[in-house]
Amino acid sequence: MENIQAVAFFDLDGTLLNEKSQITQEITTAIQALKENHVLPMIATGRTLVEIETIMKDSGIDSAIVMNGQFIQVEGKSVYSNEFTPEECAKMHMHVKQLGHEISYYNDRHIWCSGHNEIVTNAYKFIHSKPPVIDTTNSENRPVNMMLVLSEDGDEHYLEHFPEMTFYRNGPYSIDTVRKGVSKGSGVKNLFQTLNLPKVPTFAFGDGINDLALFDACEHKIAMGNARIELKERSSYVTKNNTDGGIVHALKHFDLI
Repeated sequence: MENIQAVAFFDLDGTLLNEKSQITQEITTAIQALKENHVLPMIATGRTLVEIETIMKDSGIDSAIVMNGQFIQVEGKSVYSNEFTPEECAKMHMHVKQLGHEISYYNDRHIWCSGHNEIVTNAYKFIHSKPPVIDTTNSENRPVNMMLVLSEDGDEHYLEHFPEMTFYRNGPYSIDTVRKGVSKGSGVKNLFQTLNLPKVPTFAFGDGINDLALFDACEHKIAMGNARIELKERSSYVTKNNTDGGIVHALKHFDLI
Protein backbone atom coordinates (compact mmCIF):
# COMPACT_ATOMS: atom_id res chain seq x y z
CA MET A 1 0.00 0.00 0.00
CA GLU A 2 2.99 2.29 -0.34
CA ASN A 3 2.75 5.42 -2.46
CA ILE A 4 -0.99 5.14 -3.17
CA GLN A 5 -2.04 7.83 -5.63
CA ALA A 6 -5.78 7.00 -5.76
CA VAL A 7 -8.37 4.41 -4.75
CA ALA A 8 -10.90 2.91 -7.17
CA PHE A 9 -14.01 1.16 -5.80
CA PHE A 10 -15.88 -1.26 -8.07
CA ASP A 11 -19.36 -2.69 -7.68
CA LEU A 12 -19.67 -6.19 -9.17
CA ASP A 13 -22.90 -7.20 -10.94
CA GLY A 14 -23.66 -4.79 -13.76
CA THR A 15 -20.32 -3.05 -13.24
CA LEU A 16 -17.05 -5.02 -13.01
CA LEU A 17 -18.60 -8.32 -14.13
CA ASN A 18 -19.98 -9.31 -17.52
CA GLU A 19 -23.45 -10.69 -18.23
CA LYS A 20 -22.38 -14.09 -16.84
CA SER A 21 -21.09 -12.55 -13.59
CA GLN A 22 -17.52 -13.23 -14.67
CA ILE A 23 -14.28 -11.26 -14.94
CA THR A 24 -13.01 -10.77 -18.49
CA GLN A 25 -9.34 -10.71 -19.49
CA GLU A 26 -9.79 -7.04 -20.36
CA ILE A 27 -10.66 -6.30 -16.73
CA THR A 28 -7.75 -8.35 -15.38
CA THR A 29 -5.34 -6.42 -17.59
CA ALA A 30 -6.84 -3.09 -16.51
CA ILE A 31 -6.54 -3.95 -12.81
CA GLN A 32 -2.88 -4.84 -13.24
CA ALA A 33 -2.34 -1.49 -14.97
CA LEU A 34 -4.05 0.29 -12.07
CA LYS A 35 -1.70 -1.32 -9.58
CA GLU A 36 1.33 -0.39 -11.67
CA ASN A 37 0.06 3.21 -11.58
CA HIS A 38 -0.23 3.08 -7.77
CA VAL A 39 -4.02 3.02 -7.75
CA LEU A 40 -5.51 0.73 -5.09
CA PRO A 41 -8.39 -1.27 -6.64
CA MET A 42 -11.14 -2.38 -4.25
CA ILE A 43 -14.34 -4.33 -4.76
CA ALA A 44 -17.39 -2.76 -3.08
CA THR A 45 -20.25 -5.23 -2.93
CA GLY A 46 -23.20 -6.58 -0.99
CA ARG A 47 -21.70 -10.07 -1.25
CA THR A 48 -19.23 -11.56 1.22
CA LEU A 49 -15.66 -12.74 0.68
CA VAL A 50 -16.46 -16.42 0.29
CA GLU A 51 -18.79 -15.58 -2.60
CA ILE A 52 -16.24 -13.53 -4.49
CA GLU A 53 -13.06 -15.58 -4.04
CA THR A 54 -13.00 -16.57 -7.71
CA ILE A 55 -13.75 -13.01 -8.80
CA MET A 56 -10.92 -11.66 -6.66
CA LYS A 57 -8.50 -14.26 -7.98
CA ASP A 58 -9.48 -13.71 -11.61
CA SER A 59 -9.36 -9.91 -11.34
CA GLY A 60 -6.22 -9.66 -9.23
CA ILE A 61 -8.04 -7.55 -6.62
CA ASP A 62 -7.28 -8.58 -3.04
CA SER A 63 -8.98 -5.68 -1.23
CA ALA A 64 -12.73 -5.31 -0.71
CA ILE A 65 -15.55 -3.61 1.14
CA VAL A 66 -18.08 -6.44 1.43
CA MET A 67 -21.56 -6.99 2.83
CA ASN A 68 -22.42 -3.36 2.03
CA GLY A 69 -19.78 -1.96 4.37
CA GLN A 70 -20.04 -4.41 7.28
CA PHE A 71 -16.58 -5.93 6.64
CA ILE A 72 -13.38 -4.63 5.03
CA GLN A 73 -10.34 -6.53 3.79
CA VAL A 74 -7.20 -4.84 2.46
CA GLU A 75 -4.54 -6.81 0.62
CA GLY A 76 -5.83 -10.05 2.09
CA LYS A 77 -6.07 -8.85 5.71
CA SER A 78 -9.19 -8.04 7.73
CA VAL A 79 -9.19 -4.42 8.92
CA TYR A 80 -12.84 -3.80 9.95
CA SER A 81 -15.83 -5.91 11.05
CA ASN A 82 -19.32 -4.81 12.18
CA GLU A 83 -21.36 -7.69 13.63
CA PHE A 84 -24.97 -8.30 14.68
CA THR A 85 -25.73 -9.56 18.18
CA PRO A 86 -27.36 -12.99 18.65
CA GLU A 87 -30.47 -11.18 19.93
CA GLU A 88 -30.74 -9.14 16.75
CA CYS A 89 -30.39 -12.28 14.63
CA ALA A 90 -33.04 -14.10 16.67
CA LYS A 91 -35.53 -11.23 16.33
CA MET A 92 -35.03 -11.05 12.58
CA HIS A 93 -35.42 -14.82 12.25
CA MET A 94 -38.73 -14.68 14.12
CA HIS A 95 -40.18 -12.01 11.83
CA VAL A 96 -38.89 -13.74 8.71
CA LYS A 97 -40.64 -16.97 9.66
CA GLN A 98 -43.84 -15.13 10.60
CA LEU A 99 -44.03 -13.82 7.03
CA GLY A 100 -43.22 -17.19 5.49
CA HIS A 101 -39.83 -16.02 4.24
CA GLU A 102 -36.34 -17.48 4.63
CA ILE A 103 -33.09 -15.85 5.72
CA SER A 104 -29.38 -16.27 5.07
CA TYR A 105 -26.61 -15.31 7.49
CA TYR A 106 -23.22 -14.04 6.34
CA ASN A 107 -19.75 -13.55 7.77
CA ASP A 108 -16.44 -13.24 5.94
CA ARG A 109 -16.00 -17.02 5.58
CA HIS A 110 -19.40 -18.69 5.80
CA ILE A 111 -22.98 -18.44 4.57
CA TRP A 112 -25.88 -20.48 5.92
CA CYS A 113 -29.66 -20.22 5.63
CA SER A 114 -32.87 -21.13 7.43
CA GLY A 115 -34.39 -23.18 4.63
CA HIS A 116 -34.79 -23.72 0.90
CA ASN A 117 -37.71 -22.86 -1.36
CA GLU A 118 -38.26 -21.56 -4.88
CA ILE A 119 -37.51 -17.97 -3.91
CA VAL A 120 -34.22 -18.98 -2.25
CA THR A 121 -33.26 -20.90 -5.39
CA ASN A 122 -34.19 -17.96 -7.61
CA ALA A 123 -32.34 -15.46 -5.42
CA TYR A 124 -29.03 -17.28 -5.76
CA LYS A 125 -29.60 -18.19 -9.39
CA PHE A 126 -29.99 -14.44 -9.96
CA ILE A 127 -26.29 -14.03 -9.04
CA HIS A 128 -25.24 -17.30 -10.70
CA SER A 129 -24.69 -19.07 -7.39
CA LYS A 130 -26.02 -22.05 -5.45
CA PRO A 131 -28.18 -21.70 -2.31
CA PRO A 132 -26.16 -21.93 0.92
CA VAL A 133 -26.40 -24.89 3.25
CA ILE A 134 -29.33 -25.08 5.66
CA ASP A 135 -28.36 -24.61 9.30
CA THR A 136 -31.14 -24.04 11.82
CA THR A 137 -28.88 -23.79 14.87
CA ASN A 138 -28.59 -20.39 16.52
CA SER A 139 -25.91 -17.87 15.62
CA GLU A 140 -24.53 -17.33 19.11
CA ASN A 141 -21.20 -19.00 18.39
CA ARG A 142 -20.61 -17.43 14.97
CA PRO A 143 -20.23 -13.81 13.94
CA VAL A 144 -22.95 -12.49 11.64
CA ASN A 145 -22.03 -9.42 9.60
CA MET A 146 -25.02 -9.37 7.26
CA MET A 147 -28.44 -10.98 6.94
CA LEU A 148 -30.23 -11.58 3.65
CA VAL A 149 -34.02 -11.73 3.75
CA LEU A 150 -35.21 -14.01 0.95
CA SER A 151 -38.57 -12.75 -0.22
CA GLU A 152 -40.48 -11.06 -3.00
CA ASP A 153 -42.40 -8.80 -0.61
CA GLY A 154 -42.54 -7.64 3.00
CA ASP A 155 -40.25 -4.64 2.58
CA GLU A 156 -42.55 -2.29 4.49
CA HIS A 157 -42.91 -4.78 7.35
CA TYR A 158 -39.16 -4.95 7.91
CA LEU A 159 -38.76 -1.18 7.65
CA GLU A 160 -41.46 -0.72 10.28
CA HIS A 161 -40.26 -3.31 12.78
CA PHE A 162 -36.48 -2.80 12.40
CA PRO A 163 -35.81 0.96 12.36
CA GLU A 164 -32.31 0.21 13.68
CA MET A 165 -31.41 -1.55 10.43
CA THR A 166 -30.98 -0.57 6.79
CA PHE A 167 -32.49 -2.70 4.02
CA TYR A 168 -31.27 -2.80 0.42
CA ARG A 169 -33.50 -4.73 -1.98
CA ASN A 170 -30.84 -5.96 -4.36
CA GLY A 171 -33.14 -7.83 -6.73
CA PRO A 172 -36.60 -9.37 -7.02
CA TYR A 173 -35.94 -12.12 -4.47
CA SER A 174 -33.74 -10.74 -1.68
CA ILE A 175 -33.04 -7.85 0.70
CA ASP A 176 -29.57 -7.11 2.11
CA THR A 177 -29.84 -6.27 5.82
CA VAL A 178 -27.17 -4.26 7.64
CA ARG A 179 -26.96 -1.88 10.60
CA LYS A 180 -28.50 1.57 10.27
CA GLY A 181 -25.97 3.92 8.79
CA VAL A 182 -23.83 1.14 7.32
CA SER A 183 -23.30 1.29 3.57
CA LYS A 184 -20.62 1.05 0.93
CA GLY A 185 -20.09 4.75 1.62
CA SER A 186 -19.49 4.24 5.35
CA GLY A 187 -17.12 1.46 4.31
CA VAL A 188 -15.04 4.00 2.37
CA LYS A 189 -14.90 6.29 5.41
CA ASN A 190 -13.99 3.42 7.75
CA LEU A 191 -11.28 2.29 5.35
CA PHE A 192 -9.54 5.67 5.40
CA GLN A 193 -9.99 6.13 9.17
CA THR A 194 -8.91 2.62 10.16
CA LEU A 195 -5.76 2.62 8.05
CA ASN A 196 -5.08 6.35 8.38
CA LEU A 197 -4.73 6.60 4.61
CA PRO A 198 -3.63 9.90 3.06
CA LYS A 199 -6.26 12.00 1.26
CA VAL A 200 -6.10 10.82 -2.34
CA PRO A 201 -8.59 10.96 -5.23
CA THR A 202 -11.35 8.34 -4.96
CA PHE A 203 -13.29 6.82 -7.84
CA ALA A 204 -16.61 4.97 -7.49
CA PHE A 205 -17.97 2.68 -10.22
CA GLY A 206 -21.54 1.40 -9.92
CA ASP A 207 -24.94 0.71 -11.43
CA GLY A 208 -27.46 0.11 -8.62
CA ILE A 209 -29.26 1.81 -5.76
CA ASN A 210 -26.86 0.52 -3.11
CA ASP A 211 -24.08 2.34 -4.96
CA LEU A 212 -25.58 5.77 -4.17
CA ALA A 213 -23.84 5.87 -0.78
CA LEU A 214 -20.59 4.83 -2.47
CA PHE A 215 -20.99 7.76 -4.85
CA ASP A 216 -21.60 10.14 -1.95
CA ALA A 217 -18.34 9.03 -0.30
CA CYS A 218 -16.15 9.36 -3.40
CA GLU A 219 -14.84 12.33 -5.32
CA HIS A 220 -15.39 10.90 -8.80
CA LYS A 221 -18.70 9.08 -9.42
CA ILE A 222 -18.81 6.88 -12.52
CA ALA A 223 -22.17 5.40 -13.52
CA MET A 224 -22.24 2.51 -15.96
CA GLY A 225 -24.24 2.99 -19.16
CA ASN A 226 -26.62 0.33 -17.85
CA ALA A 227 -26.97 2.03 -14.43
CA ARG A 228 -30.20 3.07 -12.74
CA ILE A 229 -31.30 6.61 -13.62
CA GLU A 230 -30.86 7.65 -9.98
CA LEU A 231 -27.17 6.83 -10.24
CA LYS A 232 -26.70 8.59 -13.57
CA GLU A 233 -28.27 11.74 -12.16
CA ARG A 234 -25.79 11.68 -9.25
CA SER A 235 -22.75 10.80 -11.38
CA SER A 236 -19.87 12.95 -12.54
CA TYR A 237 -19.36 10.70 -15.58
CA VAL A 238 -21.47 8.11 -17.40
CA THR A 239 -19.43 5.44 -19.16
CA LYS A 240 -20.42 2.63 -21.52
CA ASN A 241 -22.34 -0.50 -20.46
CA ASN A 242 -20.53 -3.11 -18.37
CA THR A 243 -20.80 -5.49 -21.35
CA ASP A 244 -19.33 -2.92 -23.74
CA GLY A 245 -16.01 -2.14 -22.08
CA GLY A 246 -17.42 0.50 -19.77
CA ILE A 247 -14.86 0.04 -16.99
CA VAL A 248 -11.81 0.33 -19.23
CA HIS A 249 -13.37 3.23 -21.11
CA ALA A 250 -13.82 5.17 -17.85
CA LEU A 251 -10.38 4.30 -16.47
CA LYS A 252 -8.81 5.69 -19.63
CA HIS A 253 -11.05 8.76 -19.51
CA PHE A 254 -9.68 9.60 -16.04
CA ASP A 255 -6.10 8.70 -17.07
CA LEU A 256 -5.93 5.94 -14.45
CA ILE A 257 -4.54 3.46 -16.98
